[in-house]
Order: sequence, then structure tokens, then C-alpha cells
Amino acid sequence: DKNQINEIVNNLKKGPLDPNVEVIVGVPAIYLSYVKTIIPDNVEVAAQNCWKSPKGAFTGEISPAMIKDVGVNWVILGHSERRTIFGEKDELVAEKVAHALESGLKVIACIGETLEERESGKTEEVVFRQLKALVSAIGDKWENIVLA
Repeated sequence: DKNQINEIVNNLKKGPLDPNVEVIVGVPAIYLSYVKTIIPDNVEVAAQNCWKSPKGAFTGEISPAMIKDVGVNWVILGHSERRTIFGEKDELVAEKVAHALESGLKVIACIGETLEERESGKTEEVVFRQLKALVSAIGDKWENIVLA
């Protein structure tokens, strides 16, 4: 809620923040515009998700164009919750990343294994598979991607 958002933003304002570090705050879509009006200039805002198409009948989804329209330049894609709870596959995440980049957004691309996969010794296999999907979708266009 807005009270929690205000508390987080006030803590960021108190700082101090290292001027050599980019600070980016992931925000639920409904609060993107609000946070943009109160966030310090040295902190960026990221949407927590976006869809892979510029427009169409995708009720409830937001497009990179919508994110950019409210002045936000970043999006988080492939978060573990999107992968596990919503069943987003590597290829879908990669398509979303590719479209976000083509639309001019910077992307925090999340990769990583679940606890079960880690305990089964599959970390390397999972991370390789997820990165392979990204490489297939974006090739060598990594300058606007941060891996998390």
C-alpha cells in the first residue's frame, strides 16, 4: 500500500546512496506513476512485469509502451514467482525480454533455480537452460540487461 511505499521511499531519501551504484526499485504496476512522482532523482523505478506484445487483447497485462508512457525505463522479467506460480517458461520469459528491449526498456532478467532444484544439484543445468533461451531470443544485445 501507499504507506509502505512512502516508508521505503523516505528511507531511500535519507540515504546515503553510493553515487557509483544504480538503485532501482521494483514497483507493482498500479503504483508506477505514483512512485515516479515521489522517488529521488538518483533512484530508478522498474515495473515488475510486462507482456511480450505491443498491443492486443491481453486483459490485465501491461506493455513496455505503457511502462515507458509513465516515465519508467526498467522492467523485471522472469522472477522466480512468475516462473513457479504463473508457470512462465524460459521461452516466454525470453520473448518478453526481447520485446521489452526492442521497445527501449532496460531489463532486469531473473534467472535461477528453485530450492528443490538446488538441493538436487541442478543449479548449473537450470541456469544454463534459462540463459540459453535468452541468448536465442536476443543474441548479443546485452547492454541493457542486468542478470539477477
